[in-house]
Amino acid sequence: MKNAKILIAEDELIARENLVHVLTRQGADVTAVENGAQAQKAVEKSGYDVVLTDMRMPDISGLELLQVIKANAPDTEVIVLTGYATVDNAVQAMAKGAFQYLAKPVRLDEVIVLTQKALEKKRLKEEVSMLKHKLETSSSDRIIGHSAPVKALKRQIDQVAAVGCTVLVQGETGTGKELVAKALHMGSPRRSNLFFAVNCASFNEELLANELFGHEKAAFTGAGSAKKGLLEAADNGTFFLDEVGDMPLSMQANLLRVLETRKLLRVGGTVEVPVDVRIIAATNRDLVSMVENGTFRRDLYYRLNVITLDVPPLRDRKEDIPLLASFFVNKFATAFNKIITDIDDDVLELLQEYPFPGNVRELENLMERAVVLCNESVIRMAQLPPDIWSEHLLHATAVNSGCEFDKVVSLDDNERRYLRWVLEQTNGNKSRAAELLGLNRGSLWRKMKRLGLAE
Repeated sequence: MKNAKILIAEDELIARENLVHVLTRQGADVTAVENGAQAQKAVEKSGYDVVLTDMRMPDISGLELLQVIKANAPDTEVIVLTGYATVDNAVQAMAKGAFQYLAKPVRLDEVIVLTQKALEKKRLKEEVSMLKHKLETSSSDRIIGHSAPVKALKRQIDQVAAVGCTVLVQGETGTGKELVAKALHMGSPRRSNLFFAVNCASFNEELLANELFGHEKAAFTGAGSAKKGLLEAADNGTFFLDEVGDMPLSMQANLLRVLETRKLLRVGGTVEVPVDVRIIAATNRDLVSMVENGTFRRDLYYRLNVITLDVPPLRDRKEDIPLLASFFVNKFATAFNKIITDIDDDVLELLQEYPFPGNVRELENLMERAVVLCNESVIRMAQLPPDIWSEHLLHATAVNSGCEFDKVVSLDDNERRYLRWVLEQTNGNKSRAAELLGLNRGSLWRKMKRLGLAE
């Protein structure tokens, strides 16, 4: 919280002074005003990271101040302070972009925690914004994350990109091997030339040969004219061979010749064509084992394995998940013309606990789905698929529903709290709640009626 700029709008003197005292002690640069009009002038004059505002003030209400702030400084996070009688208004404020609300009388330790979370959320948004500007012009900055494995990978990319040697990129499916290849291309002297990518597992042997090497006229039935292959088209650029471990042995021999001689022979041709292309190969398979059992050429392996870059799985870089999730939400919200500004903390917690067998690609798909299903400004649990929920429900029951299992309470009390929490997470959608609980809607209604939760 050090040096964070915070504005407090509170008409009660003692409450205002207490907030100033506790946040100043945390190292924040705090400005305090006693009404909404002063707060509006302060916001229009200077930028703030977080604003804490009372809901009821004599001139301009907290809700009106929120609208002014979001119009002038949409990245500023707003925390609403409200009496119990106005909690409904505070919920409305959250729907209009408030970060969170605190019911009065506020606990100062809660103020500190919530303000820190708001600052973290603002920092995350700023990082996403910077990433959007960097992605088209940088090399290693195309790899999103600040974890130790990602920092190490970025350093390797920066070292290798400009050299021009052949690179083998290894990693599980969905980790972003093609993104690493593009980063190497963008950081090389070839960046202004073409980048081509081919997945070797997507073609049979004949089609792959035609795609890579092209063909001469009349090389086969239907070949009415000569055609350049992608390797020839990528001359002076970069060529990415994804899933190179799936390349047939005969094609491996042809690729080895290109690497050794910098020349290729079109299908049906007799004259070699010179090519200057950088080869980057990738695989999720164990090429060493394949070499030992004879399914991958040893000489080609050594030609490809000049430099090896290992892309870490998402489970080894979990601290990057909030930034990645926010980036994808921003990406798809823009693509689908939606205004989604936040991801609920419970969602981020769940995502960091989930093992992600599909890695970054799976996270991207989850966030795309969530954006499609989201009808408000915040991604919530209800937008995640049931199989993600199922691994989280047991833990969530104890932690999030308020059940205290160290105390002797009735099963009905625990079940009531748990059902209430699930309904909150689904925004009252009973069909969705029933699906997550493995019940039909009628059974859920009867259970709610028995526990006094039915409307």
